[in-house]
Amino acid sequence: MKKSLNLILFLILCTQTYAHKPVFNENSSYPPDAPYEIEDPEISKAIYSMLSGDPHFYRIQSAEDFDFYSGILAAKIGDCALESKFSFEVLDSDFHLLYLADGENFKWTPWYEEYGKQWYWNGPEIGQNFASNKVFKAGTYYIKVFNDNNTGQYILAVGDIEKFSLTDIVGLVFSMGKIEDEFWDPSLCVSG
Repeated sequence: MKKSLNLILFLILCTQTYAHKPVFNENSSYPPDAPYEIEDPEISKAIYSMLSGDPHFYRIQSAEDFDFYSGILAAKIGDCALESKFSFEVLDSDFHLLYLADGENFKWTPWYEEYGKQWYWNGPEIGQNFASNKVFKAGTYYIKVFNDNNTGQYILAVGDIEKFSLTDIVGLVFSMGKIEDEFWDPSLCVSG
């Protein structure tokens, strides 16, 4: 909880931040016909979620061209090995493959996020160094998150413009403790 309070105080005191806004996704199912809706795709978000048997689908709908960024991460718990690798695909409105971020054949690296004071396993991204390097035309796109057995906790990062409202900051008070408890729980470490 101390880490959560530090993050919240930092966000309140700073006029500009460089952290993805955390979003805790408690729903375990996002099929293609009922995807998670990503609003404002250029605004950065870190969506904490868990696969439980099926891939997750996210939908972006934009009436204007937009800078696209997406990356996948996993919580790094102490000296534990990475238990599950995740991949994601970017699909067009007809679910045709545009890009593949292959996490299975990617060298995941430890990364410390200084504002949230947490360690992550940093996986593949479409963009570079947590920033966009592609412009997508106006339209509908899908992101499909999966792995070999479609299980495990992951964090999907989208967007690269840092923007926190007062409502976002207040929401962090209620969500960060739960995110820390569920994603950095030492009992999840089954190997060393």
